Formats: sequence, C-alpha cells, structure tokens
Amino acid sequence: MEFRAEMRYLRVSPQKARLVLNLIKGRRVEEARNTLLFTKKRVAAHVGKLLQSALDNANFLSAEKNLDVELDNLYVKSAIANDGPRMKRIRPAPQGRAFRYQRRIAHIELILAERGRSADHVSSSAPSAGAVAPAKRRAPVAKKKAVGKTAKKKTAKAK
Repeated sequence: MEFRAEMRYLRVSPQKARLVLNLIKGRRVEEARNTLLFTKKRVAAHVGKLLQSALDNANFLSAEKNLDVELDNLYVKSAIANDGPRMKRIRPAPQGRAFRYQRRIAHIELILAERGRSADHVSSSAPSAGAVAPAKRRAPVAKKKAVGKTAKKKTAKAK
C-alpha cells in the first residue's frame, strides 16, 4: 500500500528542492527524518513537514481501513519536485531600463510504501506469473560459403 502527501505552491525553485529530495529517496522513514533534521538547506524543513504528513496519512488510513501497516517498515518510494506557476517580476536597471526575472514555485509529492509487503503479496497471489520458463537455446547455424565470381565460372565450365 502506498501513502501520499503533496505540498503545492512552495516558494522554492524545483531544482533546489530536488537536491534535498534526492537525499531521502529510497531511505527508511526514520533515517529520512534524521537526514532532513541535519540538512542545512531551507527547503529541508518543508520536506520534513511533508514527510510527517505522509506518515500521519499512513497512520490514519491504517486505522480507518483496518490495514495492518508496520510504520517501521515504511520507506520513501518516490519524491518528486515539479514546476509550479512562475511569478514574473521586474527589477530596475540602469538608465531607466528594467530587467525581467522569474520567481520559481515548486509542487512536491512524496510517496511512502511498505518494504517487503508488496513482494510477498505478489509472489503469493500469482506464482505462475512470476515463474518464467527458461528460453531454449538453439544450435548455431552453419554459415554458407560465399559464392564468388571464380566459383560461378568453375560451375559454368563444368556444365
């Protein structure tokens, strides 16, 4: 089972958010929380809140739907930072001109999953689909001799 949390319209560039998200991808939740606590990036605090929200979603859904979710086995399956709308701004420039620049906004999505649970579930439900028969090996094909001009002349003279 997967548990999601999403943070939208965060005032940080997606490139900077991806730097922090790459630190926690594939890690256990407790290890990811410790990593975020000691990361010096400003966005790490926001990602920490998002991770806590995804953990709370997992806890709530496990109680609500009577799922047997082991919170210690959860890991960060996916962490994505996408572009949001850009805010166009103008900065004064010399001699009465103006420079345009863009303030970037990120949408961050975090997905938690339970490690080991999905693999056991798939193998028990469909054992025939998981077992693939080994491919049969064919004997190598003998190469034909190249027929050149001299071979054609010899066969023509023999006739």
